[in-house]
Amino acid sequence: MRSFDFAPLYRSSVGFDQLASMMDRVLSSEGGQPSYPPYNIEKTAEDAYRISIAVAGFSADDLNIEVKENALLVTARASEDGKDRTYLHRGIATRAFERRFHLADHVRVTGASHVDGMLHIELEREIPEALKPRRIEIAAGKRIEKDVVDAKPVN
Repeated sequence: MRSFDFAPLYRSSVGFDQLASMMDRVLSSEGGQPSYPPYNIEKTAEDAYRISIAVAGFSADDLNIEVKENALLVTARASEDGKDRTYLHRGIATRAFERRFHLADHVRVTGASHVDGMLHIELEREIPEALKPRRIEIAAGKRIEKDVVDAKPVN
């Protein structure tokens, strides 16, 4: 496993601590990531995404989706329908799980659906107006006058 020192990043930048924390989290959990249940993350439009999780054997009541502090948490409790059955072969897992996704700033969950054994979670990035690029008009042939305040020395 690789180990990186992010101290130089912290010393020479301001506000990138979340990026360094995310990289540290990804590098430290490389091998320990659970593979159940399988999922896809797809980009459906310029600022829209869909997470699809294979949840065969679970009803919508068994599943829970929660968003808290830029983290999307999908959990499921074990299905109760197989408790009184005797299986000769059981290949469909319905064990409880917890799957966590870290969301970028300004990404929010817009909806979820449970269709044909798949849980689809729709996400959208909504960039605030203050962060969107804007065009500044250039005044042609005019000089822009600024208000100047006379400053007096404090001491």
